[in-house]
Amino acid sequence: MAFRVLSFSHARVSATSVIASAMLLGATIAHAQSVNTDFAGHRAALLHRVADTGRTGAPNSFADLAAKVEPAVIAVTSRTAATKKLLPDQLPGLGMPDRSAPDQDAPGPNDSDTPGPNGSDQGTARVEAISIGSGFFISADGYAVTNSHVVEGGDRKTVEIRTSDNKTYPARLVGSDQLSDLALIKVDGRTDFTYVKLADQPPRVGDWILAVGNPFGLGGTVTAGIVSAREREIETGPTEGFIQIDAPINRGDSGGPSFNTDGEVIGVNNMILSPSGGSSGVALAIPADTVKAVIPQLKEKGSVTRGSIGAKVQSVTPEIADSLGQNNLHGALVASVQDNGPAAKAGIKSGDVITKVSGEPIKNANELIRKIHAMAPGSSVQLATVREGKESSLSVTLETLPDQPRPSPANPR
Repeated sequence: MAFRVLSFSHARVSATSVIASAMLLGATIAHAQSVNTDFAGHRAALLHRVADTGRTGAPNSFADLAAKVEPAVIAVTSRTAATKKLLPDQLPGLGMPDRSAPDQDAPGPNDSDTPGPNGSDQGTARVEAISIGSGFFISADGYAVTNSHVVEGGDRKTVEIRTSDNKTYPARLVGSDQLSDLALIKVDGRTDFTYVKLADQPPRVGDWILAVGNPFGLGGTVTAGIVSAREREIETGPTEGFIQIDAPINRGDSGGPSFNTDGEVIGVNNMILSPSGGSSGVALAIPADTVKAVIPQLKEKGSVTRGSIGAKVQSVTPEIADSLGQNNLHGALVASVQDNGPAAKAGIKSGDVITKVSGEPIKNANELIRKIHAMAPGSSVQLATVREGKESSLSVTLETLPDQPRPSPANPR
């Protein structure tokens, strides 16, 4: 509100002028009061609407949600017994012990398979490695999801789970998939476990989430945050990309769920990007859509079958498009082609750009890989390609994708 400033620059002012000025000033103040009163009313209404939104969109407590979902979340402990080669300074009775604790009946210095320091071969010992993670029930009869790196590996593996009421049960590994880093385990003997549902819709950036896990083996722990990004692509991640969340995730939280405010699982907590290895707030979760694609196959046959075109690809960047003389080119650049593979048989060559799958444009290499992996080996797919500025369409018969272990995450949780 701008106020007029009255200047009394002359010594003599008539009474009429003073009265008129006073009336004018009074009217101005009255108008100002009226405007301020109206503004206060609008402000109160606005605050009321904001408060209402806060009550429905952002709960002032996650207690009810935590109480609802925690019984379905489990702590997962796996023990791997394996034979490990020992360096001379790691032989029993010499130097510092290895980080993995030897079994009680591990070979001693005089055993035939453990030569002395001057022996020609390295010694061996049976060791037990313990892995601690998290998981969650997806059915009342004991099927549970966790990360594959929590429960697989080694010559002999035993898995044990602990529920929120501190009861322990043995579990068996039904199947695991290293490429997605997902595994399915089963607890037998009960049909009344509390379980949770996978979300039908992906979360939006900014949505509230609740993460539940077993950090450092402490037991059920709840942290809260928001979805920071979707389809976050990193080298060691799934082709669908990660969901990035800012809820603190620590070691032992691998395989635990992140929930939306309806108590549905939007992702499986997997790893964190951190220079120090500690929780820095940039946590990554495997999307529920990936879980839906993998888990049914693990339940049915213990492994995942994916289609493959037999070629390595990379996303077309603006720089790559410019070098090819195609400013608006999008898709996947073929970096190399497997000898006698499906792509080679169809006539695809290194340097070609795949722009469409079954008539649908693709944005990048990950989208191509995702579509091909979802198809059955032996099926045919039509690929649109660009070579030296010329478009063509080729039919490719897919083969089975060989087992390809996913690179170990830098900071698995």
